[in-house]
Amino acid sequence: MLLARGSHEWPSFAAFLWVLLAMVGGRTAAMALNRVIDAEIDKKNPRTANRAIPAGKIKKLSVITLAILSFGLMIFAAWQLPLICRQLLPLAIIILIVYSYTKRFTYLSHFILGGALAAGAAGGWLAVTGEITIPVVLWGFAIMFWVAGFDVIYAVQDIEFDRENNLYSLPAWLGTKNSLLFSRLFHVLTVIFLISLGIIIKTGLYYWLGTGITFLLLVYEHSLLKEDDLSRLNMAFFNVNGYISIGMFCFILLDKIL
Repeated sequence: MLLARGSHEWPSFAAFLWVLLAMVGGRTAAMALNRVIDAEIDKKNPRTANRAIPAGKIKKLSVITLAILSFGLMIFAAWQLPLICRQLLPLAIIILIVYSYTKRFTYLSHFILGGALAAGAAGGWLAVTGEITIPVVLWGFAIMFWVAGFDVIYAVQDIEFDRENNLYSLPAWLGTKNSLLFSRLFHVLTVIFLISLGIIIKTGLYYWLGTGITFLLLVYEHSLLKEDDLSRLNMAFFNVNGYISIGMFCFILLDKIL
C-alpha cells in the first residue's frame, strides 16, 4: 500500500482498515482449511502429528466454521475496496483453497503458495490504485519467488515422508542438494524483481538500503544450510524470513516518511 501510493501520498485510513481485515480473513481461512485438508497427512508425519486436529485438540467442524466466517470477513472487506478487488475476489479465494491440494498432484505447489501470498501483497497495492500495472506485477513476482524459495527449504525436511506417501515437492523430486540450488535461484530472482521495481517507480534511498539488507539476509539464510547439515533449518526458515519481512516494511516506511 505504501509503495503503490508513490512518494508523497498515504493510503486512506479506510483503505488501510479494509485491507487489514481482508488480509486477516483470507490468511485465517487459508491456514484453517490447510489444517483440515491435510489432517490425515499431518497425522502420519511425526513432525506434524502434534498439530491440533490430528492430536484431537480441535474438531474439524470448528476449524471449518472458522474458515467460513473468515472468508465472510474477507469478502465483506474486499467489497469495500475498488472494483478490481471485487472482480479478482473469486480468483483469490480459489487460490487460497486449492493450494492445500496441490502437493497431491504437482511439484509446483511451492509456487502456488508463493502465488497466494503474492496475491495478498498485490491486493494491498490494487486496493489503493485500482488498476493492474507493471510495478504491481513486479512486486507480486518478488513475493512469489521469495516465498517459493523458503518453502522449498521448509520442504527439505519431509523428503522421505513425501516420497513414501506419493506427495509432490521439489525436494522429493530433486533431492536436497538440487533443491537448495533452486531455492537460491528463486531468491536471486526475488532481489532482481525488487531492484526492477525500485528503478521503475523511482524509490528513495531507504528502499534501496532495505533491498540491500534483504539480499544480505538471503545470503545468510542459505549459508546456514548444507546438504549434509540441516540442523539450522528452522533458523533459516522462520527467523531470517521474519527479519526480511519486517525489515523490508520498516525501510519502505522510512522511505515514505523521510
